[in-house]
Amino acid sequence: MREQSFAGLPVLVVDDDHSVLHATAAVLHSAGVAKVQMVDDSRELLPALERQPASAVLLDLFMPHVTGNELLPEIVRLYPELPVIVMTAAQDVDTAVLSMKEGAFDYLVKPVEESRLLASVRHALEVQSLRRQMGALKHYLLSDCLQNGEAFAGIVTNSRKMRALFQYLEAVAASAEPVLISGETGAGKEMFAHALHRLSGLAGQFVQVNVAGLDDTLFSDTLFGHRKGAFTGADQNRPGLIAQAGGGTLFLDEIGDLSMASQVKLLRLLQEHMYFPLGSDVARPSDARVVCATNHNLAQAMRQNQFRSDLFYRLSVHQVEVPPLREHKEDIPLLLQHFLDEAATAINKTGPEPSNELITLLSNYHFPGNVRELRAMVFNAMALHRGGSVLAMESFRVAIQKQQKANIDDSTAEPPGGLPVIIPGRFPTLDEVEEAMVKEALRRAGGNQGIAATLLGLSRPALNRRLARRVLQANC
Repeated sequence: MREQSFAGLPVLVVDDDHSVLHATAAVLHSAGVAKVQMVDDSRELLPALERQPASAVLLDLFMPHVTGNELLPEIVRLYPELPVIVMTAAQDVDTAVLSMKEGAFDYLVKPVEESRLLASVRHALEVQSLRRQMGALKHYLLSDCLQNGEAFAGIVTNSRKMRALFQYLEAVAASAEPVLISGETGAGKEMFAHALHRLSGLAGQFVQVNVAGLDDTLFSDTLFGHRKGAFTGADQNRPGLIAQAGGGTLFLDEIGDLSMASQVKLLRLLQEHMYFPLGSDVARPSDARVVCATNHNLAQAMRQNQFRSDLFYRLSVHQVEVPPLREHKEDIPLLLQHFLDEAATAINKTGPEPSNELITLLSNYHFPGNVRELRAMVFNAMALHRGGSVLAMESFRVAIQKQQKANIDDSTAEPPGGLPVIIPGRFPTLDEVEEAMVKEALRRAGGNQGIAATLLGLSRPALNRRLARRVLQANC
């Protein structure tokens, strides 16, 4: 349970008994609630709420001056979305029923068991967080605006689809829940995770780890750390990445490759917000916000018993699916210029201009490696550039043709888009298919035969021979 995920608002504990106040605050602090405000005079509660909003209130019913029974309806009237948890020594059903009717979120009888107290507060904070998120989502969906556009400065785009994801991230940035970022390799998942961390306003670090290559023991040691003597070679205490990410963001990349044993440990961390360093029997609280990324289809992995369903549903409260580059091709000219400027600066060259022909070629390419592949193409082209004001296209043609040949050579590869080829009606001949493909390639290339040849995986002379043969056949 992490208070910093609720916009930094404190939990207010109201009781005239100082021993109860301090004991309750200690329990909340031990569970990771950083801010707990104690109020020992019931007359000070409403002024305190007016000065500083709260994430939840723990309210005793029987106090001098102003009773909890009198305060409860006032709090509900003035702050209808603020969860109020009643705590009292009265084991009276009528009192409990009346409190719930007046708007109490929960009713706890003193002495309250620690687990019961924490469960109630955790539930209240989760509900409060969801209310805030729903309000934020409504605001962003209706206003179509970004309040923190600078957080996305590293993501180059003019796409409405990408902008919609930015708005969603702004809405959920302050949530306590994990965020699952999915998308193909090279689509930019890590950049979205960094943007989310900046939006959250967390004071702690952004700590990243790729869990794909970690076995269960290494995963536990990396995340949880160890005590001196926990295993052979552990000659000193070592904090794990969870401790390093305290008050910040823990980014777990390639979560779909996590072993089943490690999945259980991650699930326990997310549920309890507590963990045990290796060799220690003392639990430590975690207030790191967990963000995960994967290029796997986790729903399919669950059906194949390769990923736990309970962990999936814990991770996917907030989901962001980063689209592949082929689904926002309007960004290709912008990205191309951005990477040209970046590459020119890196190798201290004057950046040439991309031709319209190059933009047409790239706009017709499938980009299986997404934005990362485009960046690699541009940096390679800049390294090979030998002067002139226009960037040469040859290295791009070669890269695209190599990828197309690799797809042909891979007998297990699916058709583009992962869909089967469906041919309704009469089955066409090879000549008819070839003619249709050549026409479509020329259409997409805007009549440019060089680009059309690249799209078809042919050399320019080979396409010219086919076109000449077609003309000859048509004249016969």
